[in-house]
Amino acid sequence: MSHTAVNPLDDEHADPFAIAAQAAEQLRDATGVEHHDIALTLGSGWAKAADLIGETTHTIAATDIAGFSKPALEGHVGTLRSILLPSGKRALVIGARTHYYENHGVRRVVHSVRTAAAAGASVMILTNGAGGIKDHWVPGTPVLISDHLNLTANSPLEGATFIDLTDLYAQRLRDLAHTVAPELDEGVYVQFRGPHYETPAEVQMAKAMGGHIVGMSTALEAIAARQAGMEVLGLSLITNLAAGISPEPLSHAEVIDAGKAAEPVISALLARIVAQL
Repeated sequence: MSHTAVNPLDDEHADPFAIAAQAAEQLRDATGVEHHDIALTLGSGWAKAADLIGETTHTIAATDIAGFSKPALEGHVGTLRSILLPSGKRALVIGARTHYYENHGVRRVVHSVRTAAAAGASVMILTNGAGGIKDHWVPGTPVLISDHLNLTANSPLEGATFIDLTDLYAQRLRDLAHTVAPELDEGVYVQFRGPHYETPAEVQMAKAMGGHIVGMSTALEAIAARQAGMEVLGLSLITNLAAGISPEPLSHAEVIDAGKAAEPVISALLARIVAQL
């Protein structure tokens, strides 16, 4: 259950889209902003980008908005920020990601994305910190997500809802990112359930299946964004080499440290990409 009160998304008979619409309405009331054009979920290492893309006019505790959960992870800030971009457009920055491993159910994992869509956003930028399988990726390398493997054995789609995922991580947006940073590498993101890190054998499995980046978020959110009609841009910060690729054991502290070290560089990169949107 949520740390504050019962979350409306926990009622299996509730309509998650109606709750997202309610959340978007509460967001409008709290900010006075009618329409957000793009949304960003800032994962490990990416948070500083919020300060660089424009002027934050409103910061709201996510738990004040229907359906949002308190972040389970230290280092994750539970806020929603409305940012006025230099172009005059509006960005909604989601600093309140619910991870699949928290076992709150997929509806709560993708609620922020559905709320962003209900608030008007047509572009969803999903970022994360993740492990790298390509051994030339040093910690601190930003990588574009070209596609994903969803190994959660779950989906945010309910019932007979068939959504085409051919161009899920939009080629148009990746091309645009490459105009800003031609050196950006691309890779296939693999979402595992977590919260344990992958074993070396699981990393080799992901590699054999065509994966390059391993993590515990993003894929389910991307599917929900596509269902909502949004274009998706995915970016991973390689915080460490994945288990067995690196001789060192993995630690959450290492992930946080790599994120902090890379933060100024990747945040500036993301701000330049957002400016191009």
